[in-house]
Amino acid sequence: MEDLVIRDAEVVDGSGEPSYRADVVIDGGRITGIVKEAAAAGCQRPCAMRELDAEGLVLSPGFIDMHAHSDLALLRDPDHSAKAAQGVTLEVLGQDGLSYAPVDDRTLQEVRRAITGWNGYGDDIDFDWRSVGEYLDRLDRGIAVNAAYLIPQGTVRALAVGWEDRPATPEELDRMRRLVAEGMEQGAVGLSSGLTYTPGMYAPDAELTELCRVVASYGGYYCPHHRSYGAGALQAYAEMVALAREAGCPLHLAHATMNFGVNEGRAPELLALLDQALDAGADISLDTYPYTPGCTTLAALLPSWASEGGPEEILARLTDPATAARIRHDLEVTGSDGCHGVPVEWETIEISGVTDPALGEHVGRTVRESADLRGETPWDTARRLLVEDRLGTTILQHVGHEDNVRTIMRHRTHTGGSDGILRGDKPHPRAYGTFPRYLGHYVRELGILSLEECVAHLTSRPAARLRLPDRGLVREGYRADLVLFDPRTVAPGATFAEPRTLPTGIPYVLVDGRFVIEDGKRTDVLAGRSVRRTA
Repeated sequence: MEDLVIRDAEVVDGSGEPSYRADVVIDGGRITGIVKEAAAAGCQRPCAMRELDAEGLVLSPGFIDMHAHSDLALLRDPDHSAKAAQGVTLEVLGQDGLSYAPVDDRTLQEVRRAITGWNGYGDDIDFDWRSVGEYLDRLDRGIAVNAAYLIPQGTVRALAVGWEDRPATPEELDRMRRLVAEGMEQGAVGLSSGLTYTPGMYAPDAELTELCRVVASYGGYYCPHHRSYGAGALQAYAEMVALAREAGCPLHLAHATMNFGVNEGRAPELLALLDQALDAGADISLDTYPYTPGCTTLAALLPSWASEGGPEEILARLTDPATAARIRHDLEVTGSDGCHGVPVEWETIEISGVTDPALGEHVGRTVRESADLRGETPWDTARRLLVEDRLGTTILQHVGHEDNVRTIMRHRTHTGGSDGILRGDKPHPRAYGTFPRYLGHYVRELGILSLEECVAHLTSRPAARLRLPDRGLVREGYRADLVLFDPRTVAPGATFAEPRTLPTGIPYVLVDGRFVIEDGKRTDVLAGRSVRRTA
């Protein structure tokens, strides 16, 4: 007997083609049979040890989150309903150039400090790995959903060069090449960068190109958070397109937004740039989340010169009055490169989380609102938060444009990525709501995408970018990473006021043929494993 048959499902198979009604058979973690229109045809229907009546539900491939920050959350939280309940069956980690492998003891501590706001410091984690392969082995002990890994270029630079703003020596560049090659050989799917974050932002294009050549030689892709999403956004996108073309490396643009007032209504210009490159033979894809605000750390807004040397050097500069005044001028007048070349507008910066509970009164308020309540300038409030919270404060940045969001999600190479930061008292709701929001708001309510188109964006397109030969489609022989949802009711529960509310209308999610969500509730199954690049 087979393990499971899902009866009378409306199959949206991930290809973008029209849906069809079918019985789908699962055995040994794979799809072993698809019988179309079984009931209507009167044919013999497949049998299994368990039968699930899917009348009224859509069966699709599991969703692939192309931009996730669950690097520690998958180890810390076996439940991980934030993603599993959305129908996510695979996350891509190691984003924005900063993560926890490859490292040595020194670099690990520095990185933990630098991205405390993303993942917490990790006091509850046993960091018993140093290499990419060892981290993937750790995931293989059992996690809620599957995970792929990008080698973080900023971490590689910290390991080989340090946190200084200077060119790498030839010997250091050779070491970075070796580290990237080792990570690819151990199963990474590509390389990420965070080019508004230190120390990755200190790398010139020539250095990045050399690392991308290594990635391309292993069949991976380059995923940059590029140098500006604000004043220099189009130039920054063009820079990445040219760099990837020079390196011969496929390009995937992380959270491909056009933010701040200078870019309102300019998404068509971005898409024209990408279409010209695609038509000329470039291999480019992108991901977005279906919300307008962004999310990062408060420290990320600082100018790059103020961040040189790592967290302790940043704190020393913030506590020196003369240097702090210079930082303020760059933020409020010049437009810091950490804030994408745009002078900061403190009324758009909402505090979403702090690591020190004593600072909890600031959460949910903008920096300007907190400053007004204290009778001080916004800079004084921001500076105090940075110092007292040891750079761990997370923020929502309300600088996006709905017209840009809708325009970009229609693009022919678009995929979905939550960019979900799971830490903080009031995290961005995209961490809990990205995929049901696509299906509920943008498909059912607005009709921006058809259901078949949207599912393809969230399944087969990212699987193709990751070069996964047996995921992303409902096909015989493919992995049984599947989601069943009600197209009439699927919706995010998460809001900006209640960001950790789980979605509705997604009663079943399977990873490797096993239910991780059943009857709308999380099971105790840990069927997820690392998904490694294959030759």
